[in-house]
Amino acid sequence: MSLVGDPVLAVAVRAARRAASVMVDASRDLRRLPTFSKEHGDIVSSADADAESAIRATISAAFPEHAVLGEEQGEPGAAKDSPYRWIVDPIDGTMNFVHGFPYYAVSIALTHNGDLTHGVVLDPLHDELFTAVRGKGAQLNGAPLRVSACTRLEDALVGTVFPTRRSSRLPGYLPVLSALMGRCGGIRRAGACALDLAHLAAGRFDGFFVMSLRSWDVAAGALLVKEAGGRVGDLAGGTEFLRSHEVIAAAPGLFNPLREAILAARPS
Repeated sequence: MSLVGDPVLAVAVRAARRAASVMVDASRDLRRLPTFSKEHGDIVSSADADAESAIRATISAAFPEHAVLGEEQGEPGAAKDSPYRWIVDPIDGTMNFVHGFPYYAVSIALTHNGDLTHGVVLDPLHDELFTAVRGKGAQLNGAPLRVSACTRLEDALVGTVFPTRRSSRLPGYLPVLSALMGRCGGIRRAGACALDLAHLAAGRFDGFFVMSLRSWDVAAGALLVKEAGGRVGDLAGGTEFLRSHEVIAAAPGLFNPLREAILAARPS
C-alpha cells in the first residue's frame, strides 16, 4: 500500500527535509572547526534550534491547531490541549552530529489522543526516508518494510542506547547490558535511537532496548516498527513506553525472550 497520497505524512516529510537541509549546511561549517571550540558549540546549538523551528513552521502552517512537542523548545503555545500532538527531534544523535560521525537523523511523529498515527525518520547522510502511517504499513524510500524473522537471542543483533554518565538509570542498565552481551549474537550502540528503530523496522536489527529515553527519541521509530510487523512495549509488558522512559522493540518471535532476559538481569 502506498503512503504517498497521505496529506499529513506529506507535511511531516516536508518538515523533515527542511530540518535536514539545516543540518547539512551546519555540518559543512562544523568540519572546519575543532569539536571543543566555542564556535563549534554555537553552530551545533544554532542548528538544533533552527532545525526545530523549520519543523514547527512547516507543521503550524499546515495545521495551526495542532500542538508540537520538541526537544529544544518544549511545547509552547495555546494548542497544548489539542488532541493532535506532534513529537519532534530535529537532530536525533546530536553527539554524533557534533563529531561528524555519520549516524544521525530527523525524527517526527504525530499522535491523536495519545495514539501514534504518523512517523517519519529521515537519514540525510544516506538519503533514507523511513515513513509509517497507522494501519497502512511502513516504507523506506517508498518500498515496504518488514522486521526480521529472528526468534533466538543467540542469533539476534540488538541495538541499545546507553544512559548518560550522570543518569540515575545507569547502575540498573549496566548489569542488563553485561547479561545481554553474553547471550545475544551481537549488541550495537550507534547513538541515535530513532535510526536504531528504523533499522529494526527494516530488518537490519532484530531487537532494541533502552532504559532512559524521552518521547521524542522513540515516537516515530516505534510506529515504524509496529507497522513493519514488529512489537514495541515497556518493561512492564504494557504500551506506556512514551511515558515510562523504557522501551523494548523486536521482531515478534524475539520480543518475549528479549524482555525476559532484561527483566532477569535487571537489579530488583
